[in-house]
Amino acid sequence: MGSVELINQELTIQSHIITYGDAADEVITELIREEIETMWNEPKGTVAFGELLFNVRFQITSSFQPSITDIEIYQNLNPRNNYFRIEEFAYGNISFVDGLGCNSGYFKLENLYKGSTTAAHEYGHTLGLEHPEDLDIRGFGVPGIMYPRGTLVDPIYQYEADKAAGTKGGTMHPMYRRVHQQDIELLKLPQLHFENNTAIIGEFTNIWHEAQHP
Repeated sequence: MGSVELINQELTIQSHIITYGDAADEVITELIREEIETMWNEPKGTVAFGELLFNVRFQITSSFQPSITDIEIYQNLNPRNNYFRIEEFAYGNISFVDGLGCNSGYFKLENLYKGSTTAAHEYGHTLGLEHPEDLDIRGFGVPGIMYPRGTLVDPIYQYEADKAAGTKGGTMHPMYRRVHQQDIELLKLPQLHFENNTAIIGEFTNIWHEAQHP
């Protein structure tokens, strides 16, 4: 979730990442922030409003708030705030967010290594993006950021390039995902409701997560 500002033919999407939980700290919080901002700005995205072409820029800030309370999250009215609990254990061994176009979720620490692309992928969900329907993209090159684990890709983008497609090691390694111009277009920014050149992308879920345990 975030706020969108339209200024001088540039659309700036601003989101603030707030982390809490036993495995959260300032270092991992900054890693998440940097990954999201870097990857979503990488394609130098553009979007057309009528005959005008606007540059799209993502401005991501973050803070580690270990003592944040459930009430603080439930009562949040700032569309830039996104809340993520980080723990070593997660049911299903996966990180997740609370729906498409949301502002809360739960991250498994193991998924957040540098270059994992997990945070950038989950951020895409908070902006309303789904997993693509066709999960066999062999022959189409670099996988987009919203492709999930298990996607069939060219061998160079697999966990192990010498494995047969679909076998263990023969599916997409998440580290190869990238944000493409198409991902920017799928945000449908021109369809947002702007007032005074400002809009909101995503919805308030404001869910405070308990730690999960085996």
